[in-house]
Amino acid sequence: MSTTAPTTPARRRTRLAVGITAGLALAVGAPLAASAHVTVTPDAATAGAYSVLTFAFGHGCDGAPTTALTIDLPEGIESVSPQIEPGWSIEAVGAENGIASQVIYTADEPVADGFRSTVTLQVKFAEDTAGETLAFPVLQSCTEGETNWAEIAEAGQDPHDLDAPAPLVTISAADAADGHGDAAETEEEPTEETATPISADLGAEAASSDDPVARWLAAGGLVAGLAALVLVLVRGRARKS
Repeated sequence: MSTTAPTTPARRRTRLAVGITAGLALAVGAPLAASAHVTVTPDAATAGAYSVLTFAFGHGCDGAPTTALTIDLPEGIESVSPQIEPGWSIEAVGAENGIASQVIYTADEPVADGFRSTVTLQVKFAEDTAGETLAFPVLQSCTEGETNWAEIAEAGQDPHDLDAPAPLVTISAADAADGHGDAAETEEEPTEETATPISADLGAEAASSDDPVARWLAAGGLVAGLAALVLVLVRGRARKS
């Protein structure tokens, strides 16, 4: 005959503490795993427009400090302008023949593991990239080893399952209502019926304003005036008596 030790309040508290700790580990661990990637922001842009892309990392290669980032530029970019970053030297590979195919940022001093750093590019996406998702593979070189952030999820595959996913930017079509059209040329000229008349009596217009502060100030002034009038009348009667 087996016996089971009764569950005491102390044991219940211990189990509860273990459960809470495990839950916190899962909740914190998932964001930390995601933040271990090299990321790009924003991850969405507009075809035919300029966009400033910031590549960020906060880790090294298995703890080794980062020495360089090599960013591969996909097809569909019409121009690229690397931004000068303090603490980094820049090389635009292939820029002498037109548009660079790579931009290499080399750190003046290795970036220690656990410290966040960023590099930035300004790019212009071609009109025909609308509806596409472009990858920007990044080779992270370190004092010991390197990580090639170049994996792309296949159809039906969860990108979060990748060990070293490439930063992605989704390109959308330009909106015709964003001010790039010829809307100004299609506006009708104002006529006598549609034009808004200018009031000749600005004082009357101000008096009819719906501003609640103005109404309260006017009401307060009226109350103060009535109070002063009542005070004068009361004093006058008191003197007569």
